[in-house]
Amino acid sequence: MKYISSSIVLEEIPDEISLALEISNCPHHCKNCHSPELREDIGIPLTEDEIEKLMMRYPDASCVLFMGGDKDHSEIINLAYYIKDKYKVKIGMYSGDKEVDRSLIPYLDYYKVGPYIEERGPLNNRNTNQRLYRINHRKILNQMEDITDRFWYSALDE
Repeated sequence: MKYISSSIVLEEIPDEISLALEISNCPHHCKNCHSPELREDIGIPLTEDEIEKLMMRYPDASCVLFMGGDKDHSEIINLAYYIKDKYKVKIGMYSGDKEVDRSLIPYLDYYKVGPYIEERGPLNNRNTNQRLYRINHRKILNQMEDITDRFWYSALDE
């Protein structure tokens, strides 16, 4: 698994300071994707050593967010397990998969599912097909709560 960029983002996961990693080799190829460069198998290998460098660069991150290439879920699981164990931060994943992969749930705290469909819009569009779930690992083990509506703002909300 490789990544092409990293940055701190505040709007991708509600109430989190997320270290967003743009993962390459995305298998979905959504029409009019906002990051078509992620379709290619390019970038820096995302190893435990590379994670360590990133976490040192971004010590205030409360969440590590994998965005883009989710071709091999076992690689996501391995890195998520390592990051949660060592850094005690939350893990999020933005996936273009049409359905939830239940094998990922124990390793994620946030999970966005759904390909980008231009007519339906992104998460901040009330008509979106995409869903962002917060995964509760404490009260009811691995319960998924749909929090997509946290992205829906209007003048009435202010």
